[in-house]
Amino acid sequence: MSRLRVFAEDAPDAPLLDTDEEAAIVAALAPVGVRFERWPLRDLAEGTDALTAYAPEIERLKAEGGYQSVDTVAMIPDHPARAELRTKFLDEHTHAEDEVRFFVEGEGLFTLHAEGHVFAMLCTAGDLIAVPAGMKHWFDMGPSPRFTAIRLFLNPDGWIARFTGDAIASRFPRHEPA
Repeated sequence: MSRLRVFAEDAPDAPLLDTDEEAAIVAALAPVGVRFERWPLRDLAEGTDALTAYAPEIERLKAEGGYQSVDTVAMIPDHPARAELRTKFLDEHTHAEDEVRFFVEGEGLFTLHAEGHVFAMLCTAGDLIAVPAGMKHWFDMGPSPRFTAIRLFLNPDGWIARFTGDAIASRFPRHEPA
């Protein structure tokens, strides 16, 4: 289940908000420019891929945001490079373009740092999150990752993490699925 916890940036043990209600999540993230939506899950029948199943939603986002390309990324618990891939995005960073992800299955923790607060957004199947360009954040897929996500890009060649050097991510909870 999706869950948002909001903290003061200097108080990682005292959430100011802890909710799984969609309306409350949208209301908390919108002021910092983060888009959150829940899409109905589709049964991916034999031979139907996620891009085909979610084509209407993808086309809507492309039209609204000017995104030029779309792909999928998947991770499984026994992936041989899972630890390395997890570590890659655990430190605070930014991107020059939006980071747009729709979780087809599984989950991952996007943690956003804005306006003196930390927003720990656990995204699960059916969640769309759009983190605006330049927003400080980190992503944790957990020690045994399992997810498939659709990604939208303005320019996939330009999607590069720019690390801030701030150790804030090490002070906040990691993603440890039940």
